[in-house]
Amino acid sequence: MRLDHGLHLAYCTNIHRGESWPQTLDTLQQYTMAVRDRVSPGKPYAIGLRLGSDAARELSDRATLLAFQKWLEKENCYIFTINGFPYGRFHGTRVKEQVYAPDWTTRERLDYTNLLFDLLAQLVPAGVEGSVSTVPVSYKEFIRDETQVTEARANLWRCVEHIAQVSQATGKTLHLGLEPEPLCYLETTPETVRFFEQLRADRPGDERLDAYLGVNYDCCHLGVEFEEPREALGRLREHGIKLSKIHLSNGLKVVPTPEVRAALAGFAEGVYFHQVIARTADGRIARHKDLDVALAHAAAHPPQPGEEWRIHFHIPLHSAPTALFGNTADHLLGVLDAVQTAPGLCTHFEMETYTWEVMPAEMKQRNVVDQLAAEYEWTLAQFAARGIQPV
Repeated sequence: MRLDHGLHLAYCTNIHRGESWPQTLDTLQQYTMAVRDRVSPGKPYAIGLRLGSDAARELSDRATLLAFQKWLEKENCYIFTINGFPYGRFHGTRVKEQVYAPDWTTRERLDYTNLLFDLLAQLVPAGVEGSVSTVPVSYKEFIRDETQVTEARANLWRCVEHIAQVSQATGKTLHLGLEPEPLCYLETTPETVRFFEQLRADRPGDERLDAYLGVNYDCCHLGVEFEEPREALGRLREHGIKLSKIHLSNGLKVVPTPEVRAALAGFAEGVYFHQVIARTADGRIARHKDLDVALAHAAAHPPQPGEEWRIHFHIPLHSAPTALFGNTADHLLGVLDAVQTAPGLCTHFEMETYTWEVMPAEMKQRNVVDQLAAEYEWTLAQFAARGIQPV
């Protein structure tokens, strides 16, 4: 939906299953329209579209794309952003580290992302910017030597060239956002700044980089990293890095007592990575690649008094803290505070709670449409508290 100051808000449809285009369209018709009718009846409704590689290729068929454009017009909906992070299957099977593959060292990632921009240029309305979010270059364990990083930078420059060509040919403003994530090649804002400086050094003076490549700022990811929102956002702005999109997301924050660790076992599941960042009372950081790994380590080496864990498990934005579990909503709210001060900081906002199928049962006391409507209600209330309303 459209908000004051030219902002756009949607939920990311990666919460739903769908790898082929017919499956993807079916979820839009079954779930997304039901959410639309609850939260924004009678107004233009924004869709945060997730397209895997199979769905993108099928949608690129001219007749299929035309039919989708007509459907969007009939339903009074529009596309402003595409989640191009998961290339392949994203639900119902082990995803874990494979969500980062193929990464930016490969031609497959480049070709897939270029295709997403070809599609987005046809879908995004005139006068609205279009964004695509993507993997944070790679997963750290995938990178074995510096030649891979060099090839990743080269592929990103090739993508920037493609986005520039498509933007200039269509008159649309399009951009790609790298999404920092725990234990990935781009994990923190300092790592992100260093990488952008390397990209700039590859082609000094080429202004296309800053116009067409930026960051998809995921509030859960950077909250889990113990980054402070004003400092993190300020660092990106200081170094001239575009905020392509902001993911409104919420993670777990706990004091890892034995009781809490026992309860956390319900969040350790086999589909997605749930990286854990632990910080001791004196500020030392330890990283664990998954929640089960952190729990096993803690069983052998009990956490110190004052230690805090932050866990990459996307929970509903409106989840209230409990006696055992806190959350990282303070980071998200800090980002919205920054937007209140500077509404031009970013125009694309996407609620991203993709873990619906694997949440513990006690967090799923409603159906997915009710869940998403509640996320809209919470998010719109937070925007309204900062003087930003739907239009």
